[in-house]
Amino acid sequence: MIRRYGLTAVKSLGQHFLLDLNLTRRIAREAGELSGASVIEIGPGPGGLTRALLETQAARVVAVERDRRAIAALAELGAAYPGRLQVVEGDALELDPAALAPAPRHIVANLPYNIATPLLVGWLKRARDYAGLTLMFQKEVADRIAARPRTKDYGRLSVLAQWACETRKLFDIPARAFTPPPKVTSSVLGLRPRADPEPVDVEKLERVTRAAFGQRRKMLRQSLKSLGVDPQALLETAGIAPERRAEELSVAEFCALAGALDGKPHPSTSLG
Repeated sequence: MIRRYGLTAVKSLGQHFLLDLNLTRRIAREAGELSGASVIEIGPGPGGLTRALLETQAARVVAVERDRRAIAALAELGAAYPGRLQVVEGDALELDPAALAPAPRHIVANLPYNIATPLLVGWLKRARDYAGLTLMFQKEVADRIAARPRTKDYGRLSVLAQWACETRKLFDIPARAFTPPPKVTSSVLGLRPRADPEPVDVEKLERVTRAAFGQRRKMLRQSLKSLGVDPQALLETAGIAPERRAEELSVAEFCALAGALDGKPHPSTSLG
């Protein structure tokens, strides 16, 4: 199919095709129970993962692809699964996946490396639109998403992801499994949206995490100055000691900081 449709990978699109059905079927299995669900795939390319998803009991697979060369190839695949594959030509950064298919919805994708992080951040803000997200990233990004406090990889992306979802690293995929092989190992993550995440204004959560991790080696009383408010008063309202550093705070404590921007004391945290 790659030969027939001239689908050589394009570097600017971040394309690395995963064609091994053993691996793509494993990703589909890790997505959990898909019977009757809508599955949204981003960047299907020649359809390696798409095939595995169509083999499940999902009601439909919606494949979002911006590379016009792949559209005809995917149409051929859709003909083999009548009525179950919908191909949407467009840029995933400009589309709302939840508007493409009815609930329950899952996103399952080998994400293009160059847009993986902005895509994830956008989805996290409306995580409860989805029953689950099973996503592949380059390993260093996956490590940051799943990192726990007091580790070197823990940062802004860790906090946002773990505020919205239960996050679990599933397995690694070596570079040699892809066509063409990337220069890095990839990792598959499972994210299950929380039924009742900590109530917080996500824009403020982004602000406090950006400020805190922007100077992660400094104490919070210094790093939070970039917020334009008195960091000492902010930390006191949140119940967090000013001598602590960003990597020491739990997700709940970052939510308390975000609430403190509105002057709201957070009852679940205390100085320490």
